[in-house]
Amino acid sequence: MMASVDKWKDVDVYFESKLQSSETIMDSILKANTEAGLPAIDVSPNQGKFLYLLAKMKGAKNILEIGTLGGYSSIWLARALPDDGHLITLEYEAKHAKVAEENIKKAGLEQKIEVMVGAALDLLPTLEEKGYPHFDLIFIDADKPNNPHYLNWALKLSKPGTVIIADNVVRDGQVLDENSEVSSVQGIRQFIDLLAQEERIDSTAIQTVGIKGYDGFVLGVVTDAPLATP
Repeated sequence: MMASVDKWKDVDVYFESKLQSSETIMDSILKANTEAGLPAIDVSPNQGKFLYLLAKMKGAKNILEIGTLGGYSSIWLARALPDDGHLITLEYEAKHAKVAEENIKKAGLEQKIEVMVGAALDLLPTLEEKGYPHFDLIFIDADKPNNPHYLNWALKLSKPGTVIIADNVVRDGQVLDENSEVSSVQGIRQFIDLLAQEERIDSTAIQTVGIKGYDGFVLGVVTDAPLATP
């Protein structure tokens, strides 16, 4: 099994070296996150580029991210925005938000990215009155027990065609354990159950392996105007 894990990592590095140009700024952001003592749970470079490409293909102008950490994925997504595009990212930890703001400034994207500090479930109800009634793309990558609530809000803040992405949904295969006592696993299972029942979004899940280990993400597209209130 270890040989397989090593191979996953090597393949990730291979694709990164071939398909991405030298990313000095992005490397420095990961380094800054490590030096600040942030947990090493950022998306991988290949996953970051994947998010960038999805936002680019969508032609996203307004992006919502739930869970900022050090701003690594925020910056990848914001790179895909047009000149008048905007990304709102929500972060619970003030320390993380400060690191993210420094990284965002280093990347030259402070005019496109706004970091809001606080519990996402407190901030999400304020977005419409702040002038953000809906988004073109929503990336969910925060505390997994609240994923079902984040999905409800994502639907409320979406419109037909909005892309919704959720990271870390496989949990090294633990998502299969319906009797799991791990709150993050149960949060993901409830999230998947809601997706299965929800007629307003067409979605799938993709398993991934690589530098980040064995995990996966959900990708969905909103098919009808949201009606429910979280």
